[in-house]
Amino acid sequence: MTDSSLRLLLDFDAQAQRDKEQPPAFLHRRDRKFALVCEEQGLSPDAARWLDHMKRLAGAGAKKQAGEHTLRLWRRVNAGFATAGIVFGSFTMLGLLFYDGGQRINITLFLAFVLFQLVLAIFTSIQSLAGWQPWQWLVRRLQGSPAKGVAHRLQPVLMARAAHMGGLCFALAGLATLLVLVVVQDLAFGWSTTLDTAAGSYHRLLVALATPWAWLWPAAVPDLGLVEATRFFRAETISESLNPILWGQWWPFVTMLWTTWVLLPRLLLLILAVGLVRRKARQQLSSHPAMHALLYRMETPALDTGNEHNDAGDLPDTRIRSNLQPLPDSDILLCWAGAGEPEPPEALSSGKHLVLRAGGRASLADDQKVMNQVAAHAANTGCKAVLMATRCWQPPTGELQDFLESARELWPTGTRVALVPLAADISQEPQPHQVQPWLRFAERMGNNFLMVSLPPLQWQAPFPASEELP
Repeated sequence: MTDSSLRLLLDFDAQAQRDKEQPPAFLHRRDRKFALVCEEQGLSPDAARWLDHMKRLAGAGAKKQAGEHTLRLWRRVNAGFATAGIVFGSFTMLGLLFYDGGQRINITLFLAFVLFQLVLAIFTSIQSLAGWQPWQWLVRRLQGSPAKGVAHRLQPVLMARAAHMGGLCFALAGLATLLVLVVVQDLAFGWSTTLDTAAGSYHRLLVALATPWAWLWPAAVPDLGLVEATRFFRAETISESLNPILWGQWWPFVTMLWTTWVLLPRLLLLILAVGLVRRKARQQLSSHPAMHALLYRMETPALDTGNEHNDAGDLPDTRIRSNLQPLPDSDILLCWAGAGEPEPPEALSSGKHLVLRAGGRASLADDQKVMNQVAAHAANTGCKAVLMATRCWQPPTGELQDFLESARELWPTGTRVALVPLAADISQEPQPHQVQPWLRFAERMGNNFLMVSLPPLQWQAPFPASEELP
């Protein structure tokens, strides 16, 4: 029996608990990059692929997924209920069919026990739907500590699945014991009740119970003559006028009665319980708070907010930086994420032999192609600087950082990148608070590789470095 949905939920919950120890910025960049890789490969970034990705990141020496412990516990519970069902099913049937050659086996008692099993099976399903946990003490004893989180919320349906597994094994063992006793013993059946019940009324009850299999095995439906001939009374002695052969003709009815009203309900309810476990596991996964956070991180670009600390009480770093660098001489211009659309400023693109666009709506393959073109051009011309135009009102993203880190490994050693933040109106220079995130970004990436400059028409004007941020 597969537990894929349950395993996925438990592993996701365990990974979410571990992620609470990581900085939010790290989680955002990690999951956003995973989503971009899935998009590049044409895959949907679902929870199963994300967990596989986390497993690869953890390496071969990582410990087993946390969900395995809970699944192993419930396998032990299921195996225990199944074993108990086999043992009790065999002994129960031996007790019901006990015959010492004197008193006959009472069909009425057998009917009452079948009804009890049917009511017990239905009650087990109802208690799981209501969320009642009558077996919680057993799970706590096996687990050693109270269950928490998603495992605790799934306990009622998991316990119902185990109980129906035990009930099915009980029914199978009872049926097997019945068939063995029919072969190895000469069983004598009859019916009796203290109530004043006519044979006709008793026969109609039996026919109603036999309706499900009457078309399949007509011989398993007792007729009125058999019912009348096999009724016995208290303190009755065996009369020679009775035909003992009729006493054994009840076994087809008893077999089908047990199969139809004990075994089949348990089988159907077990299938229902398995489906209910999967459904609730999928619901718990889709409504998990960490799933909403993961989807947000995968769908939203990672932005640099200027907060270099992990404590939520710390304010962003608002120190003023005035380390703007002069625009270097370069014949390569990259426009990042739609900067300079529809055309970059003439003063910035004039004289450039290579003007390319990357980021934004471009795919990862397009970005890689741009990096290769720049690397080839720099190798042929010996150019050691690359201008990268950006939109000043859009803070640096994790995609840009990934692009630059990949470019640093690919481009010739000593190549420097000059970030050129452009204002919405290219005739205006960007506001100081719009430039500060780019200066922090360049400092974090390393000033020996990344620097910030202003376009030619703006760089000639003094930049108010001492102006306080709003």
